[in-house]
Amino acid sequence: QVQLVESGGGLVQAGGSLRLSCAASGRAFSTYFMGWFRQAPGKEREFVATISRSGAITYYPDSVKGRFTISRDNAKNTVYLQMNSLKPEDTAVYYCAAAVSGSVYYTSSYRYDYWGQGTQVTVSS
Repeated sequence: QVQLVESGGGLVQAGGSLRLSCAASGRAFSTYFMGWFRQAPGKEREFVATISRSGAITYYPDSVKGRFTISRDNAKNTVYLQMNSLKPEDTAVYYCAAAVSGSVYYTSSYRYDYWGQGTQVTVSS
């Protein structure tokens, strides 16, 4: 089992940047596919980025491609989400998630086994 703790959220102006971190406890972090999701008020949780076990492969939806970058440091049991050129529509609670098995192309939240508590990101216009 793995426990996930996100940090790095906050309030930023449109066009600004934030870097989210997700620290994992427990063993075998490098064996998990990792993902970032977000959920805005009144909306469903949506996929933001995923990364393979080694970090070699990443995947993004069109809405964030070119602006967000997911990365991981398996030695530190941490996954990151660098968010640039933020827009007001990026405002949401951001969650990291871990999947025991599957694919970096899994974008549905039900594919993921473990979740963090979330961190709020607010982008003002």
